[in-house]
Order: sequence, then structure tokens, then C-alpha cells
Amino acid sequence: MTSTTSTRHAITILGAGHIGFAMALLLQQAGGYDVLVADRDASRLADVAALGISTRLTVDDASLQAAIDGRFAVLNALPFHRAVPVATLCASAGVHYFDLTEDVASTQAIRALAANARSVLMPQCGLAPGFIGIVGNDLARRFDTLHTLRMRVGALPRYPQGALRYNLTWSTEGLINEYCNPCEAIVDGVRTTVPALDGLETFALDGVEYEAFNTSGGLGTLTETLAGKARQVDYQSIRYPGHNAILKLLLNDLRLRDRRDLLQDILETAIPTTDQDVIVIFATASGLKGGRLVQDSYSARIVGKQVAGHTLSAIQLTTAAGICTALDLVAHGQLPQQGFVGQEAVALKDFLANRFGEAYAQERALTL
Repeated sequence: MTSTTSTRHAITILGAGHIGFAMALLLQQAGGYDVLVADRDASRLADVAALGISTRLTVDDASLQAAIDGRFAVLNALPFHRAVPVATLCASAGVHYFDLTEDVASTQAIRALAANARSVLMPQCGLAPGFIGIVGNDLARRFDTLHTLRMRVGALPRYPQGALRYNLTWSTEGLINEYCNPCEAIVDGVRTTVPALDGLETFALDGVEYEAFNTSGGLGTLTETLAGKARQVDYQSIRYPGHNAILKLLLNDLRLRDRRDLLQDILETAIPTTDQDVIVIFATASGLKGGRLVQDSYSARIVGKQVAGHTLSAIQLTTAAGICTALDLVAHGQLPQQGFVGQEAVALKDFLANRFGEAYAQERALTL
């Protein structure tokens, strides 16, 4: 990847974990950005520094503020509960802000902050929420009258083992949020919430059997955008068959939804992580076009790859590519330059044509 901008923008990445590292690597390889990575964990910063990227230890509010002030943009890869505090600092400093949060309340708070902001505040820039909302909005715009829009995304092990047939590929805290919190949807034309883990369905894609069920946060602001324009809109996570039943045992029968810290400890102790993962994306929409009832679909299968000698897992690659694309589109003037920016503001063709967004097209199965 090569830079298409003559101005080098100063960027701070907050968080030097797996996703923060991937973001820093992609931006470094693309060029056009002076990258600083800040974290309170010195060992994580050492891995980033080995890439030749500047780092800063942030041990208190003053050092965090210093990492933000005067920058073109901040890319927040910290846990979801840090989204609103960091966005508040960025709005006050007039610095563009991007994050990956799946937390609905945090996004609503950031939207309120953006009302008088001098800079862009753009949360939910990952895979889901993020790219799937861009796909969903693109499908919705193809219809004269939209009836249903169903979006399915899974970050799955390529070689599943055990009864759960699952490996930890990203934030356990964020995963638990998705499994426990209410899920936004449009049902019979009305914006509402539905319970997580409900709506179980099974399907096959490219000869592989999957199940899918309601999880929280994946739609971003899409239910608001499509309110009054669709009968049914929903989002579900894709898993291998059997996962949902075990989750219901853990969360409902054993009441671990009320003890999330214990659940996180159990999952991180018992379920291994893996870099051998695959992202499965499947979205379908139906409605009227020219007076005819038709259906359009989008399907993609994405695996990890080597970048400058470093292996990025599929979830690292897609999540980092999503937020880097959002940054790049703002930096090149292809998106609004201040205020709240939802994912629906991004055209799918612009995303996939972007030097970072092209990662999503590497093994795309079909687009109808």
C-alpha cells in the first residue's frame, strides 16, 4: 500500500493490544501518517516500538491528554468503557475520534458529544458494528421499498474444537456484552429491542453448517437510519452448531449473566485463543424493485494474512482495516469533517476501493 496524500497526519492509537498493533502496522505500511501508540502496558509498547513506531506510556490522565493534544486524529482501541471519556477529551481538543465500540450506550453518549464538536466523532468503525452496517445500508438503498434486512457476522476458528466449537479471537469483555445486552432491531416496522441469544436459526454457506442468534451492538445506528423504511431489520452472530445451547446454560441456567467478571475468568481460562480464524459475513435483503419482489445478498469469507512479516489474524485484519479506512476517508475529505459520523455515511464502493478497505475483498465469495 502506498500513500495517496501529500500531508502526513499525526495519529495517536490508544491501546497496544492485538488490534492496536494491527492498526499501527497497517498505517505504517500505508504511509502518509505519523503514528504514535500509547498504552499503560510497557511490554505491549515494546512490541510496537520494535516496528520502528513511536510509543508513549500513559499512566495517568495528564499523560493521556498529552497523547491526544495537537493530533489530527485518535484511534481508540481501548476497552469499551473508555470510549466516552476518550471521546470527550478529543472533542474538547478538536481532534478527530474513531473507535471500535459495540456498546450502544457509549455510542449514544458520543453522539450527544458530537452536537457541537469541531472534529469528527465516529464510533463503531470495526467489523460489526462497522463494515456490516455499510453493507446493510448499501443493500437497503437498492430497493424502492425495503421489506427485510438480515445481517449475519461470525469471527470463527478455522479448526473448531470442543463442545463450544469456538476460540477467543477478540475482546472477551466485548463478547460477553454482545451475549448479555439487549439487541436493537426493527420488528413489524417498529424500532425495538430483542433478547440476546434468541432468534436461533441454522443455515449453510458454501457447504458449511452454521447457526446464528441475536447479539447486541452489531447494527450500530442502522435501526435509526432505516426507521420507517423497513419491516424487519436484525443482526445475528454466526457460530458453529451447538454454541447457542451451551451459552444459554451458562448465562441463564447458571445465572452467569449476573456475574460477568466470573464468566470472563471462566472463558479466558478454559477457551484458548487462536490466530487461525475466519470471518464469515452474510447479509440478505428483500423488497420491491420496479414493482417486483426481489432479494439481494452479500457474502464474504476473509482469513488473515502476512503484513510486513507479521501474521495478522482475520479479526485483527478486518477490525484494523475498518477503522483505518474510516480515518483515511476523513483524511481525504470523502466524509464529513466534523460532528457525528455514522457508518451509513460510508459508501460500500468507497470502502472497498480504499487501500485499507480492500482487505475485505480479498476472499469475497459473492456479491449479488
